Amino acid sequence: MPLSAVALSPDHRTNSLRRMADDTFDVLVIGGGVVGAGAALDAATRGLSVALVEQRDYASGTSSRSSKLIHGGLRYLEQYDFGLVREALRERALLLKTLCPHLVHPVPFLFPLRNRAWERAYVGTGVLLYDLLGGARSVPAHRHLSRRRALQIAPALKEDALIGAIQYYDAQVDDARHTMMIARTAATYGAALATSARVTGLLRDGDRVTGAQVRDLESGEEASVRARHVINATGVWSGDVNEMLGRRSSFEVRPSKGIHIVIPRQRLRLETGLITKTEKSVLFVIPWGSHWVIGTTDTDWTFDRAHPAATHSDIQYVLDHLNEWVADPVTADDIEGVFAGLRPLVAEDPSAGTSTISREHSIAQPVDGLTVIAGGKYTTYRVMAKDAVDAAAKRMDQSVPGSVTEDIRIVGAEGYQALRNGRERMAETSGLHVAVIDHLLGRYGSLIADVLALISDRPELAEPLPGASEYIGAEVVYAARAEAALHVEDVMARRTRMSFEVRDGGMEAVPTVAQLMAGELGWDDDTREHEIEVYRARVDAERTAHQQKTDEEADAARTQAPEPRAGAA
Repeated sequence: MPLSAVALSPDHRTNSLRRMADDTFDVLVIGGGVVGAGAALDAATRGLSVALVEQRDYASGTSSRSSKLIHGGLRYLEQYDFGLVREALRERALLLKTLCPHLVHPVPFLFPLRNRAWERAYVGTGVLLYDLLGGARSVPAHRHLSRRRALQIAPALKEDALIGAIQYYDAQVDDARHTMMIARTAATYGAALATSARVTGLLRDGDRVTGAQVRDLESGEEASVRARHVINATGVWSGDVNEMLGRRSSFEVRPSKGIHIVIPRQRLRLETGLITKTEKSVLFVIPWGSHWVIGTTDTDWTFDRAHPAATHSDIQYVLDHLNEWVADPVTADDIEGVFAGLRPLVAEDPSAGTSTISREHSIAQPVDGLTVIAGGKYTTYRVMAKDAVDAAAKRMDQSVPGSVTEDIRIVGAEGYQALRNGRERMAETSGLHVAVIDHLLGRYGSLIADVLALISDRPELAEPLPGASEYIGAEVVYAARAEAALHVEDVMARRTRMSFEVRDGGMEAVPTVAQLMAGELGWDDDTREHEIEVYRARVDAERTAHQQKTDEEADAARTQAPEPRAGAA
C-alpha cells in the first residue's frame, strides 16, 4: 500500500529544522534543485536518515529555468555521446511510464529540412539511431514527411523554407513542480527538509567534513547540522562550498546562460513543436499549455548566479532565428514573458565554448565526508542522484543498500491514470469544468483530491485568479499549506508559472495571491504589502534588464530588486 504523501507545511519545516539541530544524520544534502531533491529521495529510500537544506526555494535556480524538456538530447549524437543519449532515453521512459506520468507528457517535434537528399539522409539516420537507442520505447517512432504534409501540421512555416521534414517525439515537464514533488516524496520517506536555510560554513573534525552551519533565513537562527556525509548538489554554486574548504575542486563548473521567450499559442499555427539548429545552439518551439516556449541560447555567464538576466540581444537572437522559419514574423510585442537559466557545465578545458562542453555529470570527493556532484542534464537527475549517493555510501562506515528509485513513484503518480480515465465524472461531481480537472490532474495527479477538498470547504477557491485564468485560488492555498511556498515569489515563479506566462508578470493576480497566502501563513498587513512590493520590484527589474544590450548592464538592472529572503544574496 503506498505511503500517504507528507505535506511540506510550515509545521513540517519547523519540525525539520528542530530535527536538524538535535540529530546526527547519515546524509546532509546541500541544494534543493532536482539533483539535490533526487539525492535526498535516493538516500531516504535506501533507509538512510537524510536532511536537505536549500537557501532559497525548491528549484529556484537552474531547475526552474530549463527548456521544460525530458529528452535524450538528439543533438548530442553529433558529438558521439551515445552513452549519454541512451541513458537519457532510458530515464525518459521511466519518467513517462512509471515514476511520474502525471507530470511528464509526450510532445511531438518537427525537424524541418532545407536541403534535398543529403540532409534527409543525415538527419533521418540520426533520428533512427535515436529511436534504436531507446527513443521509440515510450513514445511513437519518427516519421518522414513531405513538404506538403509538413505544412499541413505546421502551416505557420514559410512554404519556401523547407523541402520536407522529420517528426519525432520527446517529452516535457514543469521542471519546478517536478522538483518540488520529488522533495515532497523524499519527505514522505522520512527526509527532513528546509528551504530558506542557508549554509554559512562547513563543520570539520580535522580534515573530515562532519556537517554544516545553517542559518534559517526566516528567523535568523543558526544551527549546526551534523551528518556522517555531506552531498554538495548546488550546481552553479558548487564552487562556494569548495571555498568554505579553502581548496579547489578537481573540476570547474562553468555557468552557461540559456534564455527562452513565451508567446501565445494562437500566435503560431502549429500542431507540433519545432526543433532546428542554429550556429550556436538549438532552436526549440515547445507547446506549453496556451503558450509556446521558444529558445534557447548558450553563452558564458559570469555575473549573479541567482538571477541570470536575458538581454535585448538574447531576445532578438531567438526572434531572428524563429523568423527564419515562420511566414508571419513574431515581434517583441508578441512576447508574454521571458526567463533565463544557467546550465552548470563541468569544463575540463577552460577555453572550450559552452555549446561544445559535454552534458555528462562529474563527481568529486575533495575531502573525507564530502561528495560534490555537478554537470549533467535535467533528464538524468535520477542517475546523478544515485551516483552521488553511491559515492557517499562507499565512504560511510556502514552497509548501505543499493538505489531503488527506479521503482519509487513520485507522489501523485499512484492511481493517476485511473483518475484521468474518470475525469468527466470527477468534473460532474465537483462542479468544475473538465478542462479545470485536466489542468489539476496534470499538476497534482492523485493529490487532486486534496485540492478538491479545499474547494469543497471554500467554494470561492474554485474561482480563477485575476488576470491568470489558467490557475485557481485553491492552488495558491495548497502551495502554502502543502508545497513549502513561503513567499509570493515562490507561488508566482515556481508553484505556478505566472511570472512568465502572463504578460504583466502576474501582477494583476498578486494581491489575491498575497491575501490567500496571508491567511495560511499568518501574515499581517505590513508583511502582505511587503511581499507584493518585493515581487513587483522583481518584475520591474527583469523588464528593465530585457532592454539592455550587454550581460553586465542586464545584471546591474536585475540585481536592483530585493530578495524575498533576507540574507539569501
